[in-house]
Amino acid sequence: MPAPATDPLWLQNTPTRSYPQLSGNVEVDVAVIGGGIAGITTALLCKRDGARVAVLERGVVAGGATGYTTAKISALQQTKLAQIQRIHGQPTATMYAGASLEAIALIETLIREHEIDCSWERLPDWTYAAYESQVDAVREQAEVARGAGLDVHETTATPLPFEVAAAVRLDDQAQFHPVRYVHALAQLIPSDGSHVFERTAVAKFDDGDPGTLTTEDGHTVSARAVVVCSNYPLLDRGLFFARMKAARSYLVAARVADEPAQAMAISAGEPTRSMRPYSDEGGVHWVLVGGEGHSTGAQEAQPERYEALERFAREHFDVVDIPWRWSTQDGMPLDNLPYVGRYLPGSQHLFVNAGHQKWGMTNGTIGARIVADQIAGRLNRYADTFDPNRIAVRAAPELVKAQATVGAHLIGDRLAPAEAASADEVPRGEARTVREGIAKVGVHRDDDGELHTVSLRCTHLGCLVHWNAAERSWDCPCHGSRFDIDGAVLAGPAVAPLETRDVS
Repeated sequence: MPAPATDPLWLQNTPTRSYPQLSGNVEVDVAVIGGGIAGITTALLCKRDGARVAVLERGVVAGGATGYTTAKISALQQTKLAQIQRIHGQPTATMYAGASLEAIALIETLIREHEIDCSWERLPDWTYAAYESQVDAVREQAEVARGAGLDVHETTATPLPFEVAAAVRLDDQAQFHPVRYVHALAQLIPSDGSHVFERTAVAKFDDGDPGTLTTEDGHTVSARAVVVCSNYPLLDRGLFFARMKAARSYLVAARVADEPAQAMAISAGEPTRSMRPYSDEGGVHWVLVGGEGHSTGAQEAQPERYEALERFAREHFDVVDIPWRWSTQDGMPLDNLPYVGRYLPGSQHLFVNAGHQKWGMTNGTIGARIVADQIAGRLNRYADTFDPNRIAVRAAPELVKAQATVGAHLIGDRLAPAEAASADEVPRGEARTVREGIAKVGVHRDDDGELHTVSLRCTHLGCLVHWNAAERSWDCPCHGSRFDIDGAVLAGPAVAPLETRDVS
């Protein structure tokens, strides 16, 4: 039986501070949903403007996408600039590159101001062609990056432990320990009427002056501004779920015998291979290898994804062992730009900072700056570029394709036959769909033989969830909601758990 995923390297032996669960009603100036880098940075910047803030995190601070990232901080970003240029044009790609550089500078400023110990270091970042078929993509990225004002260099000589067909390098980018950084910022928030709440899930929002958030426990937070900084935007206003895809990708942390090359790198095409070095406080050297991505809820969510990354690591590095393996989820806007700003046209109280498309360290940070400026009544030069209410005509084919996929799952998954005749057929450590009357239920038998049975109907918009064998979770193929083996929400846009079921 394949080994299950673990917690990320970043969450191992990392001193953190816990925060209380909301247990009453609170009034603040700004309420922030989400305790990752986007939410915590947004709250901190708003507090520095004099606002009373409250962060509401479903789980624990930095325990979501931020704690599961590779934590590469770059303006190069694989082939992202070229993708943006194709849809929005070179001026928008230039603004995006500038926003990324400004985000890096803001992170470094906060680290230096508050003397944060988070393994911050400046390194070159590379996009490379693993095969000849990827050379054109590298060259296109280099051309667009150069046009955006980035001082990039094209070469085939890299510090990677294998030959490449082409590569583009951007110097003076960065990497760090994301959990230590975000926890250090979070500790600056409580006091003077500001709060950080963990294990506090938001169930609904009532617009008004002030707006009111209600938690699953029935407590309320009133605020003149509410900022949605969850990985996938909650509340379903603005129809973000229809304009985004949810994507999963996988990482392994390999302990290596010798210090690896001090460079970050990612391939320009599939199969994606992303790498970065890390040396911990004990002098142990690591290489993080990521890739093997696919849409959330797809049948590709299998343990073999980890095995492919482990083979790559052992082939190219002097690996001692690979103790950590984990996956992450990203919201991917169909037009390749994050959603940052007023949630709806003319909205005075509701804002969003989400859809960071695998580059949340920079996008979440510059998004925090944009939203804080808007709440304070300041202009921000990047606000129009990231406007969540923009219209991108060239992204229309992707939108049509995404909705066709949703429609296919809504109908096709209900017509598909059950995978087992009864719960007796479900092996330990695995799951099957079982017909119960006219409906199907999801049955997982854990390693101890205990059954966990849930309704397959996603509580967001009713698609049927699929079993994720790599993470042992139930994932929605339509809009990316994820649930644990007992139906509890792991990731939105769903806010309500799956119903539990009895099965014969």
